[in-house]
Amino acid sequence: MRGTSARTASGDERLSKDLLSGGLAPRLYQRAYGIIRSQIAEGVLAPGAKLTESAVAAQFGISRAPARRALAELERDGLLIKAAGRGYAVRPLAGGAGAVPRPAAAPVDEDVRLVSRSSWEHIYAEVEEEIIGRISFASWRVNEAELARCYRVSRTVARDVVSRLHSRGLLRKDERSRWYAPALTPKHVGELYELRSILEPVALAKAAARIPPGFLAEMRERLEDAIAHAETIEGPTLDRLEQDMHVTLLSHCGNHTLMQAITMPQSLLIAHRFLYRWTPRLFETEPFLAEHMEILEHLGAGSVDTAAAALERHLKGSGSRALARVDVIRREFRPESLPYLERLEDN
Repeated sequence: MRGTSARTASGDERLSKDLLSGGLAPRLYQRAYGIIRSQIAEGVLAPGAKLTESAVAAQFGISRAPARRALAELERDGLLIKAAGRGYAVRPLAGGAGAVPRPAAAPVDEDVRLVSRSSWEHIYAEVEEEIIGRISFASWRVNEAELARCYRVSRTVARDVVSRLHSRGLLRKDERSRWYAPALTPKHVGELYELRSILEPVALAKAAARIPPGFLAEMRERLEDAIAHAETIEGPTLDRLEQDMHVTLLSHCGNHTLMQAITMPQSLLIAHRFLYRWTPRLFETEPFLAEHMEILEHLGAGSVDTAAAALERHLKGSGSRALARVDVIRREFRPESLPYLERLEDN
């Protein structure tokens, strides 16, 4: 089936193969893999030098996904071993003490980088990504003490991270006041999209008169470019377009309280960064592209009420597509365990 319909079974198989082989961004992971392999071979990275996904991603300007793939490949090739705690370490030279020593190394990452950090901002992005990468599978209880211990920070810093996660809509409290990240179950996703379909059209109507000159034209240009390259579109582009419509545009509504009320369902947008990264071409043509274009066309024509109605229809139809992405992740991947996350059984 073509158009906005989901891929056929053979298409799903091709997608799954791409996901598992790192085919969504092969050049990114291969570049990191090749450089790190050369650094190990040349002695730039000495035995015992520690590497983590976050440090490799930062060094090469890539996301955690290709960084993870590069490190996994290096481990399979026998160049890295799992380090105690988190990350990997360069495997010791064959021959033990009698081997020819390599030059002193400049490690990609060191534990001291965490010791010297005292603010929640320094670890927040990584913790958020670890959580959103797991809520496709289950709900997870967050242990503040273990979070602090894992990142070698104070309980105050860990508490600040948890507070920020709550304000972003990723964490809730259970009946015993314990923090947990709810899974992206059909019920939870349906509730979030229902709330969005009520609040966002109201914000759009308020924002229409306050949109800066040229803003809609810029949005449309990016959207047209995405539509023109729909068959090769990547996750970051989809995420940017979603941010354009559901965050930046709505932020012009001039109602801070309304935007705060929209914050909780915005946790879906945060999760979509992960979902889009791994399922950017789940559909032959991404359905929301045409739906966003319809909204922009109505806004450009001054038909604010019609644009708001189009946004409501878009949101009501988006829940099933989000769940389709969640299902692909759930079927094809298995999350690694983390000491500060306890998997919960969902009802």
